[in-house]
Amino acid sequence: MGTIALPRHAAVILALVLAAGCSGLEVGRDVQAGRMALQGRRPEEAVTYLSRAAQSDPTYKLPTRARESVFTYLGRAYYETGDDARARAALQRALLDDKSDPLAHLYLGLTLYRSSDRDQGRKEIETGLNGIHAWLDEVGADGVYGPYWDPARAIRIAIERTLGGKPEAGELTASAQRIGRQFDIELDRASQAESESIYQKGGKD
Repeated sequence: MGTIALPRHAAVILALVLAAGCSGLEVGRDVQAGRMALQGRRPEEAVTYLSRAAQSDPTYKLPTRARESVFTYLGRAYYETGDDARARAALQRALLDDKSDPLAHLYLGLTLYRSSDRDQGRKEIETGLNGIHAWLDEVGADGVYGPYWDPARAIRIAIERTLGGKPEAGELTASAQRIGRQFDIELDRASQAESESIYQKGGKD
C-alpha cells in the first residue's frame, strides 16, 4: 500500500511514539493507519494494518490517556468486516491484557449480540458504555487537561440516553457503534488539544 497521509490530529498521536525507536514507530504508523481506515469506514484496509501491528507488537497500546490495545482496534476492524469469530478472539485478547478496556467490552458486546448471544452481548455493551462514561468522568476531573475531554459532555449524554432509554435491538447496536466511533475520534481530538496547550504554554515560558 502507498503512504498514508494522516490528518493533523492523527499525526499528533503518531508523534508520541517517536521515542520508542524504529520498530515502535513502524507499529505506531500501522495502528494509526488502521484507525484512520476505520474512521473512514474502510475496515478491510484496517485489518491489514492492525493485524500487522498486532503481530509485530502484541503488547502495543495507543499513546493516549486511554491506552487502548492494538487488539481492541483489530477486534473492531474484524467486527466491521463481519468476521465475528476473529473479532471475538481479538477482543477477548484485549480484555486479557486489560479487563477494564471499555472499547473492547463495547465491541465484544456488539459481536456477541450479532452472533445471537444477545443477553451476554447486551451486558458487554452496557459494561463498555458505562466504562467510557466513567473514564471520561475520571479524566474530566483533571484540573489541567480534563476540560479538553468531551467538554460539552456530548458522548456522556449519548451514553446516558442509550442506557436510560432501554432501546430495542437495532437502536441499541446503532447507538453503541456511534458512541464507539465518537469516543475513538475524541481520543485524537482531545490529545491534539492537550498537545497544543502544552506547546503554547511552553512558548510563553
